[in-house]
Amino acid sequence: MKSDWTLDHKRLPAGAVLIVGAGLAGLYMALKLAPRPVFILTSRRSRKGAASAWAQGGIAAALSADDSAAEHAADTIAAGDGLVDPDIALLLATEGPDRVRELLSLGVPFDLTDNGDFILGLEAAHSRPRVAKVKGDGAGRAIIDVMLEHVQAADHVTGLIGWRAESLLPDGNGGVAGALARNDSGALLGIEADMTVLATGGVGGLFAVTTNPRTARGDSLGMAARIGATLRDSEFVQFHPTAIDIGRDPAPLATEALRGDGAILVGSDGLRFMDSYHPKGELAPRDDVARAIFAEIQAGRQPFLDCRTAIGDHFPEEFPTVFAICQSAGIDPRTQLIPVAPAVHYHMGGLATDSVGQTNKDGLFAIGECAATGVHGANRLASNSLLEAIVFGGRAAQHILSHDMPQRSADTIESQPWLSMGRQVSWTLRQGMTQYCGVRRNGRDLNILLEIIDSLIAKVGEANPLIASKMIAAGALAREESRGGHFREDFPEEATPARSSYLTLDDLG
Repeated sequence: MKSDWTLDHKRLPAGAVLIVGAGLAGLYMALKLAPRPVFILTSRRSRKGAASAWAQGGIAAALSADDSAAEHAADTIAAGDGLVDPDIALLLATEGPDRVRELLSLGVPFDLTDNGDFILGLEAAHSRPRVAKVKGDGAGRAIIDVMLEHVQAADHVTGLIGWRAESLLPDGNGGVAGALARNDSGALLGIEADMTVLATGGVGGLFAVTTNPRTARGDSLGMAARIGATLRDSEFVQFHPTAIDIGRDPAPLATEALRGDGAILVGSDGLRFMDSYHPKGELAPRDDVARAIFAEIQAGRQPFLDCRTAIGDHFPEEFPTVFAICQSAGIDPRTQLIPVAPAVHYHMGGLATDSVGQTNKDGLFAIGECAATGVHGANRLASNSLLEAIVFGGRAAQHILSHDMPQRSADTIESQPWLSMGRQVSWTLRQGMTQYCGVRRNGRDLNILLEIIDSLIAKVGEANPLIASKMIAAGALAREESRGGHFREDFPEEATPARSSYLTLDDLG
């Protein structure tokens, strides 16, 4: 698509790395790339818009003497419902503790005992407490704040602030040589780079009900798919079971740590209902809890989170973020029930990468939530997301530092219809994704959704969120089984053997 906007050009120094996104994965990788020059492409909204900063539960790692990497890996594999790569899970669990201790040394104010040991919380599907926290529910924000301080002070890092990537620049040989970005005024900037890293987060903004920033619209998936990158397990979307149901967009989150500390799910009659859905009750895997809550809502029974006995008067000190949200909605969780509903929270799928973040396109890496290494499988284990960001962000940095990267030049620099979606198209997409590709799915609904997406593409072109949504819906339609976060009403059983899906845009015809 031709553009009437002014197109400027910037060539990064030889060997420089362009990182698209300023969440934890991108910031941590930028620090670890020293002394190689790094340029971080980010919008002005990134400080409050990075999903990493919204993570309440904490960061999981085998940090106690009675825990082990093998146990953490085993829990990760079990939660992933047959699709976790066991070698990748063990790698995550083995490297995780040192990475978390490094965050502590950088100044992250983790909750510690008087002896300096981590205070570890229990979350769903973990066999033992291993979640390091900051003031109960403030880990994400605290980690991002510390990372930003270090990145802003780093001489090798330059911020390209106020720009949002909209497409990748092909190098003419099947690889990637940078990105095309647009600012709020519509001006375009072509940035040529020898190495490009996508670290843009998830896809929650594609759905009407989400705990993610609305800007998390799968832009990396759309950009990369349009130039032939492979997506892995795109259909696996995790719904957080306990978004606070107070009519806000995005929906605020009631952290899973509340249930780990004993909070229970009840109906308006005050009676627990999870035991009738799963033997582990409130500590069942997230997808099971989400479907149980959804079933209660479908049956006309409003579900609530009851923290009165388990947390009670300690709520303001132990979970200040959730307490403040509740207070702003006129709810006192010390004495009142919290209304909850499932909301899109995390994307297990993403751009297929190896253990150092390399995609199938030369010159293009992906890290964090937009990547799919095989560590999450069909269902992410609670609080493994922040750990994934630092482990694989660090591994990608080490790989790039230890290898000579060839110089790359862009073959073409042209625009695509990023700004042309508009509010109505965006809202039509979000409603369709929630209605037809939500907690419960079926073939009829998914085909309806694909028709809606195709009609929107015909109207505005191959905008990144539309392509990302199409890849998710097509993956969900192709997976004729129920596994992890993907539940098909028309295929309620798991298929044998368990297989990951790999999909390119060309596969959709």
